[in-house]
Amino acid sequence: MLGAVTRVCRVAVLHLDDGSDGVTAIDKRPVDGPVQVGPTGLRGDVQVSRKHHGGPDKAVYALDQAEADHWAAELDREIEPGLFGENLRVSGLVDDAEIGERWLVGEVLELEVTGPRSPCATFARWLGQDGWVKRYARRGRPGVYLRVVVPGTVEAGAPIAVTHRPGHGVSVARWFAANDPADARALLDAEAAGSLMIAGYVRPSIVRAVGREADAAATTEGEG
Repeated sequence: MLGAVTRVCRVAVLHLDDGSDGVTAIDKRPVDGPVQVGPTGLRGDVQVSRKHHGGPDKAVYALDQAEADHWAAELDREIEPGLFGENLRVSGLVDDAEIGERWLVGEVLELEVTGPRSPCATFARWLGQDGWVKRYARRGRPGVYLRVVVPGTVEAGAPIAVTHRPGHGVSVARWFAANDPADARALLDAEAAGSLMIAGYVRPSIVRAVGREADAAATTEGEG
């Protein structure tokens, strides 16, 4: 058992934003009762920049309460559910999940962890924090994106049970922190074995990590 959903959040109001899109949907707020979740996320939710947010591989964003508590102390303010743009506030430690891990949320809804959230300038402007992107990234526990494997409904109080772990040992937090070449190879091996489907937004960082390893090996061979 990973934990439970404590609040379900979706967009409340679109806000004007100084970014290239001119508007942001980061303002998520709790809703009561069950919410339908399909391949592109929660019914009634929306993302403005589909290039960087949303889509099947980023259908749902989850943040754990422990991280909200950490930042509440750091920023000296309450981190209300949805303030960081999350759809699910949960009681378990989500960043320790393996990439490709699957969760049964409630009785039907099944989600798969695809990778880490990357903090962006919109997030920083929303919180009004200078240097926020680097500060949030340095913490190394950004929350996780999930794809929908089996559609269903979600509501506060729903238990979260882990139904599958690929077994490669690369957690979201570990990958976000280092993009280690050995971990990249472990992810590729897991995909080849059929226990993982690497998300499109994660694959470029895996390719870069493997490339760094190859470049380093070539340099060492050339110096020898």
